[in-house]
Amino acid sequence: MQKRLLALAAVAATSLAQPAFAQVEVQWWHSMGGALGEWVNDLAKEFNASQKEYKIVPTFKGSYDESMTAAIAAYRAGNAPHILQVFEVGTATMMASKGAIKPVAEVMKEAGQKFDPAAYVPAVAGYYTAPNGQMLSFPFNSSTPVFHYNKDAFKAAGLDPNKPPTTWPEVALAAAKLKASGHKCPFTTSWISWTQLESFSAWHNTLFATKNNGFGGLDARLAFNTPLHVRHIENLGNMAKQGLFVYKGRGNAADGTFVSGECAMMTGSSALYGNVKRNAKFAAGIGTLPFYPDVPGAPQNTVIGGASLWVMNGKKAPEYKGVAAFFAHLSQTDIAAKSHQRTGYLPVTKASFEVTDKSGFYKENPGTDVSVNQMIRKTTDKSRGVRLGNFVQIRTVIDEELEGVWAGKKGAKEALDSAITRGNEQLERFEKTEKM
Repeated sequence: MQKRLLALAAVAATSLAQPAFAQVEVQWWHSMGGALGEWVNDLAKEFNASQKEYKIVPTFKGSYDESMTAAIAAYRAGNAPHILQVFEVGTATMMASKGAIKPVAEVMKEAGQKFDPAAYVPAVAGYYTAPNGQMLSFPFNSSTPVFHYNKDAFKAAGLDPNKPPTTWPEVALAAAKLKASGHKCPFTTSWISWTQLESFSAWHNTLFATKNNGFGGLDARLAFNTPLHVRHIENLGNMAKQGLFVYKGRGNAADGTFVSGECAMMTGSSALYGNVKRNAKFAAGIGTLPFYPDVPGAPQNTVIGGASLWVMNGKKAPEYKGVAAFFAHLSQTDIAAKSHQRTGYLPVTKASFEVTDKSGFYKENPGTDVSVNQMIRKTTDKSRGVRLGNFVQIRTVIDEELEGVWAGKKGAKEALDSAITRGNEQLERFEKTEKM
């Protein structure tokens, strides 16, 4: 009897030591911190709980620049992640890295997953689609610049809290009133190039770069030193001198100063909504990106920001099946709608926008539809977006040059001319590399 029990115990121990099957792990590198990092982790948890075959492992790899650099190094070393989140300015570089990536349309098709590019919001899908019509990356967290403002600060300054400024002259007037009421930072902005030059250009239906902002070929060159661009940067420079515009640094450094209440108005990503809703101790509002009313054709549409998910090459077929299953999960209408409502990122699919609209979410949360309305307008060749090589470096050049304007050390035209000369060197370098 004792021998039989020992034998049964040995069998039980062996069966416990051997799992029924091994889950296929899918590594996902991302750049989402704080409230957005929690959202990414929740998405992975939900997917992992919905099935037993695959396990998505999300890993925060620092800023967008840092994660892209880390992934390129990892790819060369043969240990790249399966999925990499890349910000929109890295799109041309990723498209050019033909051997390093596997087009998302291919991944979905090979895995037998239903995949219809027409189901995605056109302005979003179009940006990540190759000239041959093949979708290269998965539209995940697309944003667009909007105008965030502090309603409580508006009330205190004698401004209408339900009427955000819609034009740049109105922004300057509101900033003056906010300053007079004691606000030390009436207006700021994050992502200078994206909000004040790239989207500014599209919003005014004018080119940021030749060749339809790079969509028409590698020989595109920068074009943001027109009288309109010079006038705008000059105006912001004057506002900086008067303490109406306070520069808070590169990237999204200004975001925290708005959420904390330090700055009363800012242009920044629509995806700041989730952070504001959760952490701001004041009533906040969202308005459209300001424009100059005397410019014909303005406002047109804003351009895409945020990031998409790229699939790295050289992985095994079962792992790609896991990637495809995860992307199919993210595309489900209820999942996509929930993500849009939670974060302020654009709805990924048309269906998720319609469901959100019908649910009354936009009526209950005024301003949350601003980003969608700015993006769903019909685009022109001048406003489809900006797709340039070495764009990360070009944005750094723009930051450097415009910092001279904000500090009162450079004129607007001088800074923009210099940014174009230096930026074009980056474009020429990229063009030569691609033609080799």
